[in-house]
Amino acid sequence: MRKILLVDNGSLRPAATLNLRRLAEALSQASGEAVEATSLLHSFKIPPEQLGGHKAVSLGPLAERHAAAGVTELLILPFFFGPSQALTRYLPERLAEVQANYPQLSVKVAPPLIDTLLAPDLRLAQLLADNVRESMTGRPRPQVVLVDHGSPIPEVTAVRNYLTGQLSALLADEVACVTFASMERREGDAYRFNEPLLEDLLASPALAEGDVILAMLFLSPGRHAGEGGDIAEICTQAMSRSPGLSVETTRLVGENDAIVEILATRLQQALAGGPLLMALASASPPA
Repeated sequence: MRKILLVDNGSLRPAATLNLRRLAEALSQASGEAVEATSLLHSFKIPPEQLGGHKAVSLGPLAERHAAAGVTELLILPFFFGPSQALTRYLPERLAEVQANYPQLSVKVAPPLIDTLLAPDLRLAQLLADNVRESMTGRPRPQVVLVDHGSPIPEVTAVRNYLTGQLSALLADEVACVTFASMERREGDAYRFNEPLLEDLLASPALAEGDVILAMLFLSPGRHAGEGGDIAEICTQAMSRSPGLSVETTRLVGENDAIVEILATRLQQALAGGPLLMALASASPPA
């Protein structure tokens, strides 16, 4: 018996869990397969009354619950842009703990939303371009910044830069330029690949005067993105320092229903035996 799980990193903000659940339901309807939403961390701490009365269960306990009920295969669809350490380190370590108690359980993890080793796919960049166009009303040829959280591993930052190139090509005749920035980075030269930081870029002479649209490379509302988040604070401070600067943020990637088509493709590929991010084989054959 198999269960399909749509998995994000997790947030303490209810809006992130509610959005993940919405997408899991939409994906279930689009694919004809039952898809369940869960998070790696954090969301289980949200009071159930803020989630429609349905408490969030994180991946580890949910996997244990399913394995105890006789599930022999978990198919995990990562709701991540790239191969973050949460996927490549924490997830297999946590599921190995589950497999130690339920050796019949096998796990397949589909690739994240962007996998540069697969055939080129412009759909996520097209989604971002559509989000930018929605924010361009009254802003002729603005400058566009694709902003993400910032990552401690270069492979994830490379995904953002890869998308920046695609987005630049798609918006070439509509905007002044497309560049990238990180919301934050760790200290030390080892993490300089995250540069430039958004607050520094918005203060630079190239952007400090004029219209800027932030293409938000975030999946769901949370502490960083969305109303009252860190990005909003950075933008407010930047505009207060540079009166000629106007910054508009797009909606988030996971708020655009076009993301369901990309998730459906990942699901179909995994069900058809396509490339996986990883596979954790069962330690014993099912009974």
